[in-house]
Amino acid sequence: MPDAVIIIPHFNDGTRLQRCLDALVPQLSDGRAEAVVVDNGSTEDLSALQARHPQVRWLTEPRKGAAAARNAGVAGTTAPRLFFLDADCVPAADWVAAALAVAAEGSVVGGAVRVFDETPPPRNGAQAFETVFAFQNRRYIEREGFAVTANLVTTRAVFEATGPFRPGVSEDVDWCRRAVAHGFRLMYSDRLRVSHPSRSDWAQLRRKWLRMTQEGLGVNGASPAARLRWGLRALLMPVSILVHGPVVLRHPGLASARERRAALATLARLRLQRMVWMLGQVFAGGDGRSGAQDENKWGHRPRRHDR
Repeated sequence: MPDAVIIIPHFNDGTRLQRCLDALVPQLSDGRAEAVVVDNGSTEDLSALQARHPQVRWLTEPRKGAAAARNAGVAGTTAPRLFFLDADCVPAADWVAAALAVAAEGSVVGGAVRVFDETPPPRNGAQAFETVFAFQNRRYIEREGFAVTANLVTTRAVFEATGPFRPGVSEDVDWCRRAVAHGFRLMYSDRLRVSHPSRSDWAQLRRKWLRMTQEGLGVNGASPAARLRWGLRALLMPVSILVHGPVVLRHPGLASARERRAALATLARLRLQRMVWMLGQVFAGGDGRSGAQDENKWGHRPRRHDR
């Protein structure tokens, strides 16, 4: 039996999944870890990809959402260590070795997520915004008490004590905070590295944050007091533009004044849009899904939640 299982949820993103597996599978030669792709009912033909990587085990989960897919991956395997990776992530060449090493250091360990662009420069507003703000996993772990499931290491014992991922909420936030509430240690390791593509346009970025706003209310709670807090957070969104503007201007990853202007414009546009969504959730008494009936829990590609 392998020491660890790498669980990869997938939905209709075969090109990125191939890139992920091409980087991951060569790291499995010693047999200490196995890779399991949990397909969430894709309509793409994956037979060529399955033939390309016969070492990978494939499961199917018909219930929509990456939370359900991850839970199915846990239920369909027996290894004592659980490594979570997303289908659109590219693990570093030593990712499996690093995951095996850091698994003994904490109950729940999150790693670094580097953002890269899939199109040539210069970056547009969405790409520039993501370069600055996406996947700040060290801050999430050290200040906010959660790690993203795009690059997460834990054990089966911790998972069984904490319980499964809950669909319909920001499940990595919810799950990690439940694990910490059970007394398990959450930590960050810079040794554990993956790369993730930036959103390539405003439509993709909007879908991501609409989904996160919907799921965020689930973690926030629906009581009158919780909704009041949510409304106050909404009203602070314009203030956050002023607070985070200097972060954009100083960020070393942006290559030009043009990219900084694009990032600032997207920052303002997105924060104001989120304010509208959040206030709509408060006053409508719902979950903010108005105008988004065509969205599923994956958003525009095979992910449930990314930051």
